[in-house]
Amino acid sequence: MSTVDGIAEDPLAGSSISYAGKSVLVAGAGISGRSAAAALLAEGAAVTVTDSAPERFGGLDAGIGTAVGLTAPPEGTDLVVTSPGWRPTSPLLVAAAERGIEVIGEVEFAWRLAQRRPNPPAWLAVTGTNGKTTTVTMLTSILRAAGVNAVACGNVGLPVVAAVRGGYDVLAVELSSFQLHWSSSLRMNASAVVNVAEDHLDWHGSIEEYAAAKGRIHAGSGVAIYNADDAWSTKLSEGKDRRVGFTLGEPGPGQLGVRGDALVDRAFGDGTVLADVADVNPPGPYNVANALAAAALARAHGVPAEAVGKGLRDFTPNPHRSVLVAEHEGVRWIDDSKATNPHAAAASLATHDRVVWIAGGLLKGAVVDDLVAGAADRLAGVVLLGADRAVIADALARHAPEVPVHEVTAGDHGAMTEVVRAARAMARPGDVVLLAPAAASMDMFEDYPHRGRVFAEAVKELTDRAG
Repeated sequence: MSTVDGIAEDPLAGSSISYAGKSVLVAGAGISGRSAAAALLAEGAAVTVTDSAPERFGGLDAGIGTAVGLTAPPEGTDLVVTSPGWRPTSPLLVAAAERGIEVIGEVEFAWRLAQRRPNPPAWLAVTGTNGKTTTVTMLTSILRAAGVNAVACGNVGLPVVAAVRGGYDVLAVELSSFQLHWSSSLRMNASAVVNVAEDHLDWHGSIEEYAAAKGRIHAGSGVAIYNADDAWSTKLSEGKDRRVGFTLGEPGPGQLGVRGDALVDRAFGDGTVLADVADVNPPGPYNVANALAAAALARAHGVPAEAVGKGLRDFTPNPHRSVLVAEHEGVRWIDDSKATNPHAAAASLATHDRVVWIAGGLLKGAVVDDLVAGAADRLAGVVLLGADRAVIADALARHAPEVPVHEVTAGDHGAMTEVVRAARAMARPGDVVLLAPAAASMDMFEDYPHRGRVFAEAVKELTDRAG
């Protein structure tokens, strides 16, 4: 069996392997690591979990061993299952590869478990820089509207191992580039790359390596779904046995797209109307694209057209994704804390005509000049916070020198009160104050939901005080 970066390439790799009596090291005690450890223990493996933060070991199942900060697998280790955020250059994973110990991710382990079932679940998978979660949750809503026993899992929250063990018929799987890096035997029933833009370059090293990780989702896929409006997405689908595109324009043969005010299907139907554009929530072009990707995945699974429309109408957006927090004195306050990179922020800004933009955090090596230049004529003002705020400030000085900018220098989440006050001073009736940071949150917050909650709390405090 051949391997790439220590990962098995055989599409049925591990499907007949018994884990009973095997010694398995799980790298990372987060959600996915815990799920993998519990499943391995149930399979009869001897399981050890390592993490640099021993406080994360609390609540692990009885019988699971722990070790703080291992830099090499213990003697006798048969397999390492890594959490997705661990880089290939991590000393532990390098040491495992040097000793010939296979390293896989939680998703790869879930795939192997699934293949051992008499009737494995169908996998409909999504990756991309932005819109993954929205697409997967839209897809789940559509599948359930068709009466399918389906669940959203993966990077959306529920570990894939837990979904496999839950006995669902269809898995709507959100996969990050990290998860795909540590997987190679996945063979999806249908897969979609919704878009690719610069992100996580500090982890992958280049846009090419990042895109290559995304492209792994199509390996052996029954239907490779691509965004015809996105060059990278299109490129990654080339050469696949069956390709289906989606576009915000009029669809050609083999594509889904928009005709007038309707979403139509020319891939699985002859111009079949699936839904109205007005059925898509939140509104905006990038969410229409997400809806088309979700529809393509559902149609690849045989879902009827009427279920697509019903699923989109029933869909409730997740928190922190273009959610209206408040409307006060003619100003709308919107939380799009999920816009954690420039590509997502650009899409969010493009939805509004005049914006006071709240931005900043950890840019992860991304460049913001195109984002700022493209949004300059929409900006009524900008409030910056976070570790890399100076990078955005410099881009604003180059591309939007007339736009007023306020920098908040405090480095804790209490700074959000000052951010909100500064934004209110810049806004006038009819404006949108938009939290779309274009950056990750971990410099000041636990994660992007925490950032969004703190923003909403600060807005509520301001508007309550103003009456």
